[in-house]
Amino acid sequence: MIRKRILLASLLKPVSDSRLYEKIGKSLAKLPQVEVHVAGFQSLTPADETNITFHPVFSFKRLSFGRFSAQKSFWDLISKIKPEVLIVATHELLPVAWLYCKQSSCKMVYDVQENYFLNLTTQQVYPGVAGKALGQVVREIEKIIAPSINHFFLAEKAYAKELPFLGSRITVIQNKYLPPSNSIKLEREVPVSIKDIKPLRLLYSGTISKLYGVLDAVNFTKQLRTWVPQTELTIIGYCADKKFLVELKKHIQHLPFVRLIGGDALVPHQKILIQEQQHHIGLLPYHPHPSTFTCIPTKLYEYIGNGLVVVAEENPLWAEILQNSNAGICHSFAKELTQAGVENLIRGTFYQNGIPEDVFWREEESKVQRVVLDLLEQ
Repeated sequence: MIRKRILLASLLKPVSDSRLYEKIGKSLAKLPQVEVHVAGFQSLTPADETNITFHPVFSFKRLSFGRFSAQKSFWDLISKIKPEVLIVATHELLPVAWLYCKQSSCKMVYDVQENYFLNLTTQQVYPGVAGKALGQVVREIEKIIAPSINHFFLAEKAYAKELPFLGSRITVIQNKYLPPSNSIKLEREVPVSIKDIKPLRLLYSGTISKLYGVLDAVNFTKQLRTWVPQTELTIIGYCADKKFLVELKKHIQHLPFVRLIGGDALVPHQKILIQEQQHHIGLLPYHPHPSTFTCIPTKLYEYIGNGLVVVAEENPLWAEILQNSNAGICHSFAKELTQAGVENLIRGTFYQNGIPEDVFWREEESKVQRVVLDLLEQ
């Protein structure tokens, strides 16, 4: 049987990316009629993967000419693989992908992982008016190419309203939790109570940045130690802002109860999941911001899937999830921690109905497979 080729590509994410490779890629690799390829930023590739071919073709500094010349590398790769379905996860790859699909019978899927327009125009990643200008350029590219795209995967339900030009060819594929398959899954005893645990281990995982509240996580831990002296914090992830990373390291250098893993280097997602299994409280101290307010962080699903007690910034969307799953509390990290707040957290009983099934990837996998199979039959 001749298998149909599928190429998944991201300009900025590593080839071992948790969404594109571990979730979408592995889900498609289960289909016997397809051959899966993943292209992305240079990183270590999983040594035990036999069903997926990796192409770590991108390598450049964030602001450099290499980011533009990567387009030729992408074109050369597509021309070599000749995929029947092309799944693009970065807006910068859309023009090249559109051009290839126009000249062939290849179907294109745009995996919308972020609202890039909102990020660029509100997060001040680029100085002055540069961010707003780039945001407008990205939005125009998306609008122009959208009619030619066969289907859209949306990482968030909110994107359907925020990006109305996508039309009806959409499927929401949320970043739900996929437990690691190559390690022992540590079963957490439920219901969960943390009042007698010593030391009490807190976790901040994923992107390390001011906006996502890593300094607030440190401050929260310092405050909690007033009532629970044997409290520790682990920060694990990657920080793209080198200047801020220096600030963070200086901030925690004399705090023996804070441990940093990664920071200046990408941390394999499997390593992060192991830490999630070994900690007791998962922190989501995101600063209230338009670019994240309507989004559900991947680590919220992961924390709940691993039975951590979650302390999340006040947000009605997150509060509803925590309430329905009895998984934790919302707390304004800008406010001082009170004794009543500590009592609510430490003496509470969580996951009284067990770990909820709807935080896991299983249903999303079926949706991914169904969409791609339909495209292959067209």
